[in-house]
Amino acid sequence: MRVLIVGSLAGPLGQAGQMAMARGARIVQSDDPAAALDRLRGDGSIDLVLCDLRHDVGALLRALAQERIVVPVVACGVNAPADAAVRAIREGAREFLPLPPDPDLIAAILGAVADDHHALIFADPVMAATVRRAGQVAAADASVLITGESGTGKEVLARHIHRRSRRAGGPFVALNCAAIPETLLESELFGHEKGAFSGALARRVGKFEAADGGTLLLDEIGELEVRLQAKLLRAIQEREIDRVGGTRPVRVNVRILATTNRDLAAAAAAGRFREDLYFRLDVVTVRIPPLRERRADIAVLAAHFVKRYAAANGLPERPLSAPALARLVAHGWRGNVRELENTLHRAVLLAAGDAIGPEAIELHGDAAPAAVPSAAGGIPALVGRSVAEVERELIVSTLHHTGGNRTHAASVLGISIRALRNKLRDYAAAGVAVPPPTVGVSA
Repeated sequence: MRVLIVGSLAGPLGQAGQMAMARGARIVQSDDPAAALDRLRGDGSIDLVLCDLRHDVGALLRALAQERIVVPVVACGVNAPADAAVRAIREGAREFLPLPPDPDLIAAILGAVADDHHALIFADPVMAATVRRAGQVAAADASVLITGESGTGKEVLARHIHRRSRRAGGPFVALNCAAIPETLLESELFGHEKGAFSGALARRVGKFEAADGGTLLLDEIGELEVRLQAKLLRAIQEREIDRVGGTRPVRVNVRILATTNRDLAAAAAAGRFREDLYFRLDVVTVRIPPLRERRADIAVLAAHFVKRYAAANGLPERPLSAPALARLVAHGWRGNVRELENTLHRAVLLAAGDAIGPEAIELHGDAAPAAVPSAAGGIPALVGRSVAEVERELIVSTLHHTGGNRTHAASVLGISIRALRNKLRDYAAAGVAVPPPTVGVSA
């Protein structure tokens, strides 16, 4: 993880940088927003920006938006007025970090903003076989397609492959194809030249160039629009890219890893994904099994998350009681490891006593499901209803189940947050009532 600090390293902001380094981050520094902007144009591997409130954070955020540079910015300040912190958040800062910094808060921000939890933890023989297969192909330069349901840990396995490859000394750059707006995705991938579009004030390198000599992870590759699929195919075949607005190709040396929770073969057969790109990506496929197929992993993952979140919240590390662990092992885990992590984080906060008991384990779907109307022979009464109608009912019901939390709903449904937003926009246009988004959760 690479963090850009905007401001002086001599004071509390420097202390924040040291704490981030202790958590494994690599630090670079710019004196002011202008210098930071110049660095970000030429370095697409920056994961997070910490900007001193003594600088104009809003101006930096507006410049980033104008030049289509997507990177989270955290505003920082010593005894900063509340209105200044609120203004920075309203202008687009992801968080506000009070200075002098608190180590636990630094860890929480790094984890929340960059999701930098990449330990590969397993005990189940089924997962062990998956890891062995990944290890067999790690040393090669071949593209690898990592498949699996949402929340199974596809990016974690991708980083594992990178660490064991001949490119381990080079950069690992990840791009979530479902999280970046389509209007920005081409520039994020390939970079752009000065004047390529309104707001392109200088040349900027994209993720391909940032990953030169290393590994580029294309997360949720199935969400990539067809036009960009063609450009990506050329980049993989020719090992060169064209910046937006560029006049000559740029050579790149990048290994491609891609992840998806979709059936790309079926999407290619249906014409929704380029077949030639699919075969380029699918040199080797590694499937991560869902958590329900590797239940021996539940106990070791649960212990890991208990330790992590006890430390992050300044709480004593308490073991899981046998009844609590039994509840975890018996659960269905539709949200996979991500759901397990959230469950244990919540349990650490709610637990009382010397151990985490079953009363602290709050599981989604504990209540008995509503009865499904059945036709003769026990077949659900779906005959006569359109696929679109059933899909709409499922999505809206899932949103009600998650209390309007769209990120969690997308995970449960096994679709990207972008796909969910598009569906909800269509439903709203058709006059269908949907639950409002949870306060503080991206809509």
